[in-house]
Amino acid sequence: MTRISTPVTRLLGIDLPVVQAGMSWASSSSALPLAVSNAGGLGVVAAGPMRLPDLSRVLEEMAAGTDRPWAVNLPLYRAGVDEVIDLVLRHRPPVLIASQGGPRRYLARFHDVGTRCLHVVAGVSHAVKAASSGVDGLVVVGAEAGGHPPPAMVATSVLVRAVSRAVPLPLIASGGVADGYGLAAMLALGAGAAQFGTRFLASTEASVHSAYKEAVLSAGVDGTRTVGRGLGVIRALDNDFTARMLSLEASGAEESLRRKTFQASSLKDAALHGDVVEGKLEAGQSAGLVDSVLPAAEIVARIVREYREARDGLPPVG
Repeated sequence: MTRISTPVTRLLGIDLPVVQAGMSWASSSSALPLAVSNAGGLGVVAAGPMRLPDLSRVLEEMAAGTDRPWAVNLPLYRAGVDEVIDLVLRHRPPVLIASQGGPRRYLARFHDVGTRCLHVVAGVSHAVKAASSGVDGLVVVGAEAGGHPPPAMVATSVLVRAVSRAVPLPLIASGGVADGYGLAAMLALGAGAAQFGTRFLASTEASVHSAYKEAVLSAGVDGTRTVGRGLGVIRALDNDFTARMLSLEASGAEESLRRKTFQASSLKDAALHGDVVEGKLEAGQSAGLVDSVLPAAEIVARIVREYREARDGLPPVG
């Protein structure tokens, strides 16, 4: 198998610096993460929306379906998180990617069972704090990312470089990366891998409605909006929901009305039922670089080919 050696691949024991984002509903089954891990990257199970029996079943499927490293993504704000942590610990995942909370809540217990622990950060000070707690690496999320971008809206290229200068840990860059050229750019900036979310939304194995995938393919690089100021900002594809939220925000509507409108739409409706008009179609700006639905293994192979093209196309020093 092809190998690209970086601090992240060496830390996690993977062959390629390709990390599939833990995306609610899209990777809340074993199909997508298994395909990515078996192709040499790091497949990630999204534990956020899952009921405990379903999560336990999927983790059993991961352990049975690959001898390669894989990860669980766990947002620490989810209801019943302590029970979820207990369950995940029993399955001893090779890697944990945690977000939306402090590492000290989980770190020692997962290290005790041999799990590598990565923490998601959205700023330099956040990265320094997480590093000081003893995490093994960081996922650095920039403004281009789908779902929940950083509050300060700093671009991935700037944020990754800043964090790499401030923190001596392996870094995974997330946001705005859809191909091997983006991977090469992130490695040049100091990351040891890139995380791909929107690109894997448009995969055969992603467990979202076909209409959601088609919406990703139809979007341009300017086809996403950030909405939900003061409510938990998300980046999503432009539709009636985002247009209504933007109108309310521009007019200075009361928070109660904005919150009611924001909460009336859901990611679940978009992902599972194909509501591409009123649902929260969370996706990153890199949707404009995605033009086909492909098997996940083919996506990984294509990223590697493009990475080589990007590397080989750089001019030598004269």
